[in-house]
Order: sequence, then structure tokens, then C-alpha cells
Amino acid sequence: MNRSIEPTKLDLKTRLKHLYTNPLQEVVIVEVPTMQFLMLDGRGDPNTAQEYKDAIETLYTVAYTTKFLLKNEAALDYPVMPLEGLWWADGGREAPRENWQWTMMIMQPDCVTEVWFAEACRQAQRKKNPRALEKIRLGQFSEGTVAQIMHIGPFADEGPTLEKLDRFFVEHGYAFRGKHHEIYLNDLRRVASDKMRTIIRHPLDEEPFQNDDGWHRRRTVN
Repeated sequence: MNRSIEPTKLDLKTRLKHLYTNPLQEVVIVEVPTMQFLMLDGRGDPNTAQEYKDAIETLYTVAYTTKFLLKNEAALDYPVMPLEGLWWADGGREAPRENWQWTMMIMQPDCVTEVWFAEACRQAQRKKNPRALEKIRLGQFSEGTVAQIMHIGPFADEGPTLEKLDRFFVEHGYAFRGKHHEIYLNDLRRVASDKMRTIIRHPLDEEPFQNDDGWHRRRTVN
């Protein structure tokens, strides 16, 4: 590519603002379209598991490698989107953290094809060779109608925010479906825990309240 060409900017944060911002302590309902993500599955306590640390390192490495690959080779420039996580476990939040299962992911624009993804992985392997590179994938994810709320502060203090989301589901007669979803608006590696901004999201069904995976049965988090 001619490096003198000014890249076309894809303003994903403006285009998807309704999905990646949220009024503080207010539950809102949004429609989430099918989007594609860099995704990595794992299991274990996010505070201590090496598998989790490796997943985060690999996701960021491939995400930034992909971004600069398309900027240099396809004249497309876009921001790296926030880290996100899907969480579930037999027994819900009360399960031992070493039994928590997760899919960590970073949203990718449609211009990131399997070809670009494969090349980004080759470059990432050559330059940094992150430990979980063989496990990463580019995949589609659909949620549909969801309720979400903003939490500010440590993950250990999410209890009252989860209670508010629970009450919203009960009061409106909605049922939880799918997986507990968190969107980390700060880089967790670089921000103090009391400054962390997290969107807590859960897909809903318009039917009598029930818990599908138990993640919201516990009202406080240790």
C-alpha cells in the first residue's frame, strides 16, 4: 500500500455508542446486533489463573496487531474496542472461582476478515508469540435484546449493581437468558480498581422471571 494514503477512519465508538456507554446506576434495554469478536475460552479464577492472564495478553496482542495491519495494508483505521467477558459456572456466582468458565473477547469491525485475522496471528506469533495464540478465534456473537447497567468500582463491589439489575428483571417480568456479560471500559491492566467502569449486561426474555444459570442468584460478591 502507498503509505502516503490517508487511512479511512472507522469511528466505531460513535457508531456503537449506545452499546458501550450507559447512564450511571440506570438499567437500560438495548438491541445488540450480531457482531464479530476475537474470542478466547477458558476456566479459572480471573485473579489468579495463568490461563486468564495468557488469554488477556493474547487478545490485546492480536487486536493491536490486526488494527495496525489494516491501517498499513488496507488504509483502514479504527480504535481497539473494550475487553469483554462472558461468565458462567455450575452453581452460578456461588461456585468456587476456580470453576468459573469464561469467554474473553474484543469486538472487531466487519472489515476484519478471516484472511486478515490469520495474517495478524502470524505476525503476532513472529513478534511476541503470546501463550494462548493457538486458542484464539474470530467468531460471530449474537445477543439480541439485553438489559445493562453501569458499575463503577472494584468487581468485589458489584453486588448492589447486580441487585438493581435483578430487581429490574423481576419488576418487569423478564427472564434471564444466555450468559452474564461484562464490558470493561478501562484497560484493566492500567487503572485503579476504584476507577474501573464496567457495563454489566444480560440478555432477556419477555416471560415470567427465572434464572437460567444462577449467576444472579447471589446478591453480594466476596
